Amino acid sequence: MTRSAAVLVASTRAAAGAYEDRTGPVIVDWLRSRGFDVADAVIVADASIAEALASAIASGPDVVLTTGGTGVSPDDRTPEATRALLDAELPGISEQLRRLGAAVVPTAILSRGVAGVAGRTFVMNLPGSSGGVRDGLAVLDGVLDHLLDQLGGGGHAEA
Repeated sequence: MTRSAAVLVASTRAAAGAYEDRTGPVIVDWLRSRGFDVADAVIVADASIAEALASAIASGPDVVLTTGGTGVSPDDRTPEATRALLDAELPGISEQLRRLGAAVVPTAILSRGVAGVAGRTFVMNLPGSSGGVRDGLAVLDGVLDHLLDQLGGGGHAEA
């Protein structure tokens, strides 16, 4: 069975064409390399992330990954938009992302990104930096298949 995913980029500058997003394609390629059916990343202004996220989740993918809008700038609202749609948070995933990032870049602890489940969709906020995306994908690499199996009603793997 093919799993589906959606990727959203929260960047007012990229949405306006003033900046070329480099993170969305990395996430899309990573998902495709793991067999996901995923369209190219959708780039939206920070102010539009809540509507875009609700729409992406409503379409019923297995995974929605966002990048950008997780910092402390006044326009950064991705975590709030995400949290409002989650049925359950998975704080360990975001905590691990911050730990990995902080080992290299101390400011990684400023990321407010969240991860969790909305219905049967796993949702995670990745930072807007290429390093933050790389760290986030490294965290997911070891747990995503098991997480999706669990969401699909699968049992726990024996160690």
